[in-house]
Amino acid sequence: MSSTSPQGTSGAGVVTPSDPGRSGELFGHPKGLFVLFSTELWERFSFYAMRGILTLYMAQVVLAGWGAAAGGQADQTYGAYLGFVYAATFVGGMLADRLLGQRRAIYIGGFLMSLAQFTLMTQALIVRSGSTASYLYPMFFVGLALLACGNGFFKPNISTIVGTLYPQGDQRRDSAFTIFYVGINIGAALSAFASGAGEKWGWYIGYFLAGTGMIASLVIFTWGKKWIAGRGLPPTGATLLGPGRFGVPNVVPIIIGVLVFVPVAAYLISKPHLVQYLSAGVGIPVLIYLLYEALRAPREESGRMIVIIVLCIFSMMFWGFFELAGSTIQRFVEARMDRMIFGWEIQATFVNNVINPTLIVLMGISFSTLWVWLDRRGLEPSSPFKFSLGLLQLGLGFLVLWVAAARAGATGKSSMFWLFLTYFLFTTGELCLSPVGLSMITKLAPARLVGVFMGTWFLSSALANVITGGAVGQLTQKYDFAPVFLGIAGTAGGAAVLLFALTPLLKRLMYGVK
Repeated sequence: MSSTSPQGTSGAGVVTPSDPGRSGELFGHPKGLFVLFSTELWERFSFYAMRGILTLYMAQVVLAGWGAAAGGQADQTYGAYLGFVYAATFVGGMLADRLLGQRRAIYIGGFLMSLAQFTLMTQALIVRSGSTASYLYPMFFVGLALLACGNGFFKPNISTIVGTLYPQGDQRRDSAFTIFYVGINIGAALSAFASGAGEKWGWYIGYFLAGTGMIASLVIFTWGKKWIAGRGLPPTGATLLGPGRFGVPNVVPIIIGVLVFVPVAAYLISKPHLVQYLSAGVGIPVLIYLLYEALRAPREESGRMIVIIVLCIFSMMFWGFFELAGSTIQRFVEARMDRMIFGWEIQATFVNNVINPTLIVLMGISFSTLWVWLDRRGLEPSSPFKFSLGLLQLGLGFLVLWVAAARAGATGKSSMFWLFLTYFLFTTGELCLSPVGLSMITKLAPARLVGVFMGTWFLSSALANVITGGAVGQLTQKYDFAPVFLGIAGTAGGAAVLLFALTPLLKRLMYGVK
C-alpha cells in the first residue's frame, strides 16, 4: 500500500470535490458505499452475536459465584466493556488520520476482533468441559479487551470512508449513511440467530459464529477495494516502517500500545467500579482539547465544531440508555417477559436482539427517502432537531417499558406486545439520531480532524455506557425494574425538550450546513 495520498485527496484520505474516481454508481450512490455496507454488515453480525449472549453468559457462567448480585455486576461489567469499545475509537481515529490511513486501521481492527472472538470461544469450550482452571477468568476479560482494541481501529474509520465518497454539499450524504446503517442492522438482525444458537446449544457456538462473521467482513473489504477508488489511504509522507520520533519505526509504538492496552483494559473491565471512577478523568481532558481546537479555528469552523461537541453531549444520554438493551433490558426480557409463541418459548437473546435491527431494516430506507423528499421541498429538519426527536422517542420507549414492568410486578410476566412497542419507539428514535449523527460529523468536522471527531462521537458513547452501566445495574438491584425505567423516561424526555430549545442557536452556528 502506498504511503502517499492520491491526487484529489487530503492528507487523511478525505476526497475533495474535485476527485473524479467514483468507478460507477449503483442505485444513485457510488458502488463503494455497498462494499462498505457489506463489510460493516458482517462486522456488526460479529459484534452483536457476541453482545447478544454476553450479559447472560457473565451472569450464568463467569460471575455465577456472585449469587443474586451476578445480574447487577454483569450490567456494570457490560457498561465498562462498552466504555472501552467506544473509547478506543478516539485513539483509532487519530492514528488513522495521522499515520495509518483508514484502510490499514480497518485491517488491524478486523484481525484483533477475529482473535478476540475465537479467544472467547476457546474459553467457553474449556468451561464447558468442566475445567475450573484459574486462567479461565482472566482469559474471558482478555477476549473482551481484544474486542475493544480491535473495534477502536475498525469502527470510526469505516464510517469515515463512507463520508469521503461524497463531496461537500452532496445532499445524498444523509441518505448514504442511512443506507449504511441498514447494513449495520441487517448484520445485527442476523446475529440474533447466532446468539440464540449459543444460548440454546452452547455459548461457544455463538462466539464461533461471531468470529466467522468477522473473517467474512475482512474478505469482502479486500475484494471490494477497487470500488473505494483511493479513499482511506495514509496521509502524505506517513510510513509504518520508516523512522518516527527518536528514530524508532512508527510501527513499534503501535505494537507496544496494543500489548499494553489489552491487559490493562482486561483488568479494568473485570473491576467496573474502577472504570466508573476513570470516566470523568478521561472525558474532561478530551472536552478541553476539543474546545481548544474549536476556539483556535476560523469562525465558521469554530461554530461547527461547537455544534458537534454539544450534540455529542446529548448523544451520550441517548446511547447510554439505548445500550441498556444488551444488559438491563436483556435481563428484564429473560425474567419478566412471556416469550411463548405458538407453544414455543423463544430464547431471550434471540427475541431481544432481533426486533430493533429488523425494524431498522424495514424502516431505514423509508427514513432515507423521507429526508431526501423533505430536502427537495426545503422542509428537512436540522440535525439538532432530529436529535431532539430521537431523545423524545427514546423516553417514550422507556415509558412503555415502565408499563410492562409495572404489569409484570415482582414475579409475573408481561406481554411481548410491550417489548415490540418499546423497540418501535427506540428504532424511530435511533433513525432520527444515529445515521444523522455519523453524517453530521463528516459534514461539520474540518477535513484535518474528521477522524478525531468521529472518534469523539464514539467516545461520548463510551462515557455514557460506563456511567449508565454502573448506575442502572445498582439501581435495578435496589429498586427493581419499574421505577428505574420511569426515571430514565423522564430524564430522556427532559433532555429532548432542552435540545429543542437550543436548536435555533445551534442552526446559526452550523453556517448553512443541515
